[in-house]
Amino acid sequence: MASFKDFLKRKNIVFSAKRYGIDALGAMAQGLFCSLLIGTIIKTLGVQLGISFLTDIGTYAMAVSGPAMAVAIGYALQADPMVLFSLAAVGWAANAEGGAGGPLAVLVIAIVAAECGKAVSKETKVDILVTPGVTILVGVALAKLIAPPIGTVASAFGLMIDQATRLQPFLMGIAVSVLVGIALTLPISSAAICSVLGLTGLAGGAAVAGCCAQMVGFAVLSFRENRWGGLVSQGLGTSMLQMANIVRNPRIWLPPTLASAITGPIATCVFKLQMNGAERHSGMGTRGLCGPIGVWTGWLEPSATAAAKGAVAITPGFMDWLGLLLVCIVLPALLSWAFGLLFRRLGWIREGDLKL
Repeated sequence: MASFKDFLKRKNIVFSAKRYGIDALGAMAQGLFCSLLIGTIIKTLGVQLGISFLTDIGTYAMAVSGPAMAVAIGYALQADPMVLFSLAAVGWAANAEGGAGGPLAVLVIAIVAAECGKAVSKETKVDILVTPGVTILVGVALAKLIAPPIGTVASAFGLMIDQATRLQPFLMGIAVSVLVGIALTLPISSAAICSVLGLTGLAGGAAVAGCCAQMVGFAVLSFRENRWGGLVSQGLGTSMLQMANIVRNPRIWLPPTLASAITGPIATCVFKLQMNGAERHSGMGTRGLCGPIGVWTGWLEPSATAAAKGAVAITPGFMDWLGLLLVCIVLPALLSWAFGLLFRRLGWIREGDLKL
């Protein structure tokens, strides 16, 4: 047993919640931001401005989200270069096989593959073959074996959301807003879930509300710790950047989640806010303003999915624009700030808890 512990120490393999639940998870969120999320923002700009060059750039960036996440995880685990570079193939396979649960599959599988690669690294005279071979074989084999079930679990989560949309608007607004908002911050793809479910109409509006509440909420809530850089990276990037901090102190998740429970029914019951654009935009929130843009494009030209459900083009009026502004930006900011102030005074949120 002692020799095994010495081996793990020599290989820098540390089985701990901090290493996997904070370091690896936080790095994965950064990898996701530097590929899928920034790519989505660039592609959206390209589409809206009619610049095909930007659209192509965004598409390429989005396509490598799996490798980017896996390499980021390997970096956090202090993997050797041969292991680190090999994780690109592992991330691609895990993300592709995982479907809606792609990011979660990448997290689990990349950790296992990285640690296996580290275990054999520099142990043989043919390290250039053994290290990448073990890393890729273990990772891709696991991707084929367990990534699809992880994707099924993520899709089941989506089905639960779909059932919530069948409730009356008030409860539906709360359930969908909270659940999709939580999915956006978790290492699963809320956009993929919304796409799989074809989440449009009132349910799509509630989903947009929940996602915006998480992103704008965390951006405002953590402003004193992260200032303008944090405001932009979370408000226009992703609230997933806070996952490592959530693991440390889950109570920091309460202000934006409570805000989403309020803005959701306001969207469905007060403003009748519908998201009839491309269904993936229901799960995008304020990433590159994709959520609000999806609502706007849905007003002008409903997507095929929304049209099949009876959606028609409208000319938005004052109440439509007011509802979009309040639900997506103003109310999440004010509510999260107010809840955050309360929880800081109660001692539930401490100075530095939201530092990126």
